Amino acid sequence: MAPRMNLFEWWGRDTLNGKNPVIVKMENPNFSIVEINDPDDEFKQVDKSRLKNAKQVRWVLLLKANRAVECVAWLANILCTLLGTIKRRLILRQGVAIASEKLGKGKLMLKIIKAFSVVLLVILVFEVVAYCKGWHYFENPNLYILQTSEIQGLLHFLYVSWLEFRARYIAPFALSLSTICLVLFLIQSLDRLILCLGCLYIKMKKIKPTINGKPFELDDLEGALYNYPMVLVQIPMCNEREVYELSISAVCQLDWPKERILIQVLDDSDDESIQWLIKAEVSKWSQKGINIIYRHRLIRTGYKAGNLKSAMSCDYVKDYEFVAIFDADFQPTTDFLKKTVPHFQENPELGLVQARWAFVNKDENLLTRLQNINLCFHFEVEQQVNGTFLNFFGFNGTAGVWRIKALEESGGWLERTTVEDMDIAVRAHLNGWKFIYLNDVKVLCEVPESFEAYRKQQHRWHSGPMQLFRLCLPAVIKSKISIWKKANLIFLFFLLRKLILPFYSFTLFCVILPLTMFIPEAELPMWVICYVPIIMTILNILPAPKSIPFLAPYLLFENTMSVTKFNAMISGLFQLGSSYEWIVTKKAGRSSESDLLAAADVDTRALNQPQIIRPASENDISDVKEQQKGKSVKKINKIYRKELALAFLLLTASVRSLLSAHGLHFYFLLFQGVTFLLVGLDLIGEQVS
Repeated sequence: MAPRMNLFEWWGRDTLNGKNPVIVKMENPNFSIVEINDPDDEFKQVDKSRLKNAKQVRWVLLLKANRAVECVAWLANILCTLLGTIKRRLILRQGVAIASEKLGKGKLMLKIIKAFSVVLLVILVFEVVAYCKGWHYFENPNLYILQTSEIQGLLHFLYVSWLEFRARYIAPFALSLSTICLVLFLIQSLDRLILCLGCLYIKMKKIKPTINGKPFELDDLEGALYNYPMVLVQIPMCNEREVYELSISAVCQLDWPKERILIQVLDDSDDESIQWLIKAEVSKWSQKGINIIYRHRLIRTGYKAGNLKSAMSCDYVKDYEFVAIFDADFQPTTDFLKKTVPHFQENPELGLVQARWAFVNKDENLLTRLQNINLCFHFEVEQQVNGTFLNFFGFNGTAGVWRIKALEESGGWLERTTVEDMDIAVRAHLNGWKFIYLNDVKVLCEVPESFEAYRKQQHRWHSGPMQLFRLCLPAVIKSKISIWKKANLIFLFFLLRKLILPFYSFTLFCVILPLTMFIPEAELPMWVICYVPIIMTILNILPAPKSIPFLAPYLLFENTMSVTKFNAMISGLFQLGSSYEWIVTKKAGRSSESDLLAAADVDTRALNQPQIIRPASENDISDVKEQQKGKSVKKINKIYRKELALAFLLLTASVRSLLSAHGLHFYFLLFQGVTFLLVGLDLIGEQVS
């Protein structure tokens, strides 16, 4: 029992300067009392040894040990959960579907990666065996080769032969290839730096495109309709069940005189149920007084280019001066035409006005965040700098307004590539037309939310430019534009940013960097592995500052995606079968909050209006919608083995220099062995559907 203390006796003591002393009471046999009799005592240091004893120290240590055990148990639980997930997903294949690596008929890149991984796995086993036997010759930078008399056996002889073969044949090739890639890497980094400095100059000087003529006034519709040019709006789509309502609704609410605008819904859908739904939507807006028509091609050739070419061949198109193009997932604001069309006034050399994309689902998941980084840099830096200083950039295929005369004089839409937007932009540039990019005019759209859709989109975006480069190179050389514009098109626009970038990125970081783990002669300097890539990545992220926390995932993600981009570049350059494929990017039908409120308001007004006469197929459309609601789609996670395996490979290779710098070769080999074992087994056992 703890001793009792008489508080009244303490209270009755004298006080100093009208202040009571401070008493500390502890209900514990091992207690200590500190009495402050001097007012200044509370500011003095207290001897900590007086407040502690052995039992207290023991309890503190036990408490810290308990917390440490809890932390270890928490980490062990996470590790067990992770291993269990890997077992279910990678070994038992529960709830997953193997993603097809096949784009068209080409499997060459997959075979190369498999062979590369198998070879590295064999070399790894060989190196581990040699290390365990004490043959540490690979640590010698001079690669001393033993004499015949020093050979200890067959395995030792094979290892020494491997070192000699590596030093004489593999190392020189790896060094030469790494030197070439380093030069290309520095050139591309310099180009990226110049673009960023140009963007900074634009921001500091507040440079913006100006309107030469008088902008259209909001209250000037009735008195001066003739001042408003005739505008054709096209919405090309193909099986866009999720987004057709959003795009049609947004375009039909454009603030432009109804007599001076025509909306073409260019439907290439091969699903009759989707055709009926789109027809009903067009009919609804048509009965509200909107000048809108529905067009469907019977012969669907040329993908989007063929669709636009067919629409421009209509007789009534000659009555229109400009054409605005919006893909099915784009939602322009009501004042879009009033912000873009006035730039054409008193500027007869202007052929295109391009607006910026804004993404409604950029924070949906990690994939959309990483895409937002790339696209923000593309629009904020590349498009803006090229538009300001060169009056030329690649048309983005949507959210832009073309002068119809520029399209006709440039040859119109051609079906020769899958990047018809870049094709028409290059041909218009060769014909002397100028472009304007409006960074402050934004159009809402989506980015792919699934990796499968994103990978297919990137394949088309990187194979098409190489295919176009082969086709338009003679025209560029023979054109009458200045030598500087020709050099910009050939060396910067095509070679550096479309060919060299995926080539050195794949070769340097996905081939040479893993090889350096087994070839000390081809060691890459730290500034190549770490410093320059991080600096370039930071420059990429600056236009999207909220994405800075995703710096590390973005760096690894871009290196992993270099396989898809390099494969697409090769297929486009040599015109392989997959370069001619066009796969419509899957969309989710996302919308902003304001758009959702506007759509709800429109639906409310529609209920209060008289019933609109529907087409004969309305019952069928209702049945289709009911069937859509009744369907329960089972979502299955997909595993992309090639990208996952390469991610492990790159992650391991990136830490190799750090480990070897501290002499931790053995731990590195163990870590590398586990990684390559998983990578090798995963790749070897892959089946492509």
